[in-house]
Amino acid sequence: MSERLIPINASFPTIAPIDRPYHGADRLSLPQPPSKLGDTVTVRVHVPDALRIRTVAVRALMDAEPVASRLAPADRTATGTWWEGEILVANLVTTYRFCLIGEEGSPFPYGWLNAAGLFPFDVSDSADFRLVLHDPAPEWVDDAIVYQIFPDRFARSSQSPTDAVGLPTHAELPDWARPMPWGAEPSVRGEISGHEFYGGDLRGIVERLDHIQSLGADTVYLTPVFPAGSVHRYDATDFTRIDPLLGGDEAMADLSRALHQRGMRLVLDLTTNHTGDTHRWFRTAQADPDAPETAYYLFTDHPHEYESWMSVPTLPKLDHRSEPMRRALYEGQDSVVAQWLKPPYEADGWRIDVANMTGRSGDVDLAHDVARALRATMRETTAATGRETWLVAEHGHDATRDLVGDGWHGTMNYAGFTRPLWAWLADPASDLNWLGLPTTIPRISGSAAAETLIRYNAEMPWPSRCHSQNQLDSHDTPRIRTVVGDKGRQLVAAAALATLPGVPTLFMGDEIGAVGTTGEHSRTTMPWAVIDGHQTDPRVELDLIDIYRSLFAARREYVALRRGGIRFLHIEDDALVFERVHADASVIVHLARDAHEPIRIPADALLGGTKGSDSEPLLSLGDARATAEDGDLVLSASGAGSTLVARA
Repeated sequence: MSERLIPINASFPTIAPIDRPYHGADRLSLPQPPSKLGDTVTVRVHVPDALRIRTVAVRALMDAEPVASRLAPADRTATGTWWEGEILVANLVTTYRFCLIGEEGSPFPYGWLNAAGLFPFDVSDSADFRLVLHDPAPEWVDDAIVYQIFPDRFARSSQSPTDAVGLPTHAELPDWARPMPWGAEPSVRGEISGHEFYGGDLRGIVERLDHIQSLGADTVYLTPVFPAGSVHRYDATDFTRIDPLLGGDEAMADLSRALHQRGMRLVLDLTTNHTGDTHRWFRTAQADPDAPETAYYLFTDHPHEYESWMSVPTLPKLDHRSEPMRRALYEGQDSVVAQWLKPPYEADGWRIDVANMTGRSGDVDLAHDVARALRATMRETTAATGRETWLVAEHGHDATRDLVGDGWHGTMNYAGFTRPLWAWLADPASDLNWLGLPTTIPRISGSAAAETLIRYNAEMPWPSRCHSQNQLDSHDTPRIRTVVGDKGRQLVAAAALATLPGVPTLFMGDEIGAVGTTGEHSRTTMPWAVIDGHQTDPRVELDLIDIYRSLFAARREYVALRRGGIRFLHIEDDALVFERVHADASVIVHLARDAHEPIRIPADALLGGTKGSDSEPLLSLGDARATAEDGDLVLSASGAGSTLVARA
């Protein structure tokens, strides 16, 4: 039996997910989004007959004042009615919700529908639907599939210098670097993890673009590439040049050129919260209290006491009240941000490290100003060429309040994607840390996972969710394979990555089942000799490559998986079923973490796919299956697995 997803008190019956009203960001719900202030837009909500609703109204805010109007019945479906009305777009962000009034004897006499779900009582405005008029993220982001690379561990180029035992032998190896043979296991934690140098470089990436593109990825995101005091390079010494260990500026230009020739894109990583303590700005600031660079940092007692990231003294924190610092880093055409967007580098976006802390210190909070300035510089830098760039913020917990305005296009959606999937799919025997909390990963029900996927993401505008990165892991976390414990549950996680709203972001190595217990330990080298067929290793699961290719190919083929709304159809402990709703063709996604009783989805209950009513299995992974019985869709699983079903 389906678990309930909405908090209804004991006097109300449970309303199954498939019987709940639906309003999404698809063209069935919002036929024509607004383009300017003063537009009047049509909004539509589908109300199932089972609720026996007699009145539907929409309540929008105009200059923060509620304005309500009734909706009228429009189109009929096999199971309900689309109700339709209009909203005046009076503000740059216009919020709205729907009020439903039931007829006598209705299981739902009164309540509200907002982006978080259906509620039989009054709720706050925080999860209302939103129409956003701020200049949008680039359209290409809606279709993007990102491949994340930690440059030192991805590939050595054919010209990379090594000795007889395979250690990197660069002519000017910095004092911090400890040469490592390719394939050696990284350290689990500690300072040494930042010093282990394997010698991957940018031209090595160029030589392996066939692999990345074959997966279906069209965007490469690189962790930092600037000179630094460590291999992770988040302690930069200079933002105006590329680390010679990676090939220098020329190699970056070569990589950008190679990507763009393939129709692919490049996203770089910038730390706006801090620099390294060996950065040329900080060295100048320490040496001279009257230097302009001294105001770049938050000194408490010059020259040796200053604020730093999480009290780590090697990472001094930047002071965004300093106009010269802002101009140097991200404001205007002479800034670092603009430099790498221009030829010959032409990056297509920035991922901002520690974005949540940027511009925030005690009673100072300039985070939104920083985000707006970054976005403005990016827009101005590429305006002449017509190129559009993506601005995505690292944020490990609740980013929703930073995503409503005209700053970040999206976030790394750990809170609204990674965490609920980890907790639902985690190996019951796992002793991994719960993403920074002083406990191991919990194991939650499908209902709890769905609650998070719906409610957390309801707090941000739909465009922000669609333009946020979904990642199952990253260079900062344990690997998904280690989290879930086996291939079956990794297949479920991979299907969620390819089908849930947001930008799928695959961390290098996940496509071969790489493992890792911490972020540092997960920064494993790619086993190219095995991938190329020159060696064998039972730990490298080459068959996963084809599975990721199939999943991303499905996302490419079906617009519903990229631009459709989302509607949950069935929720239970071990299974989640949802419809990516689109007028052209919906896709039904079935995720099973374990065996469960067959789930029957009536074909006439689906909202999208107006071209026809037939459903056909698109992809079956692991121990999950989809069959048709009497016109209905029957989803079953004898173990972990997933199915995708397209409604043609």
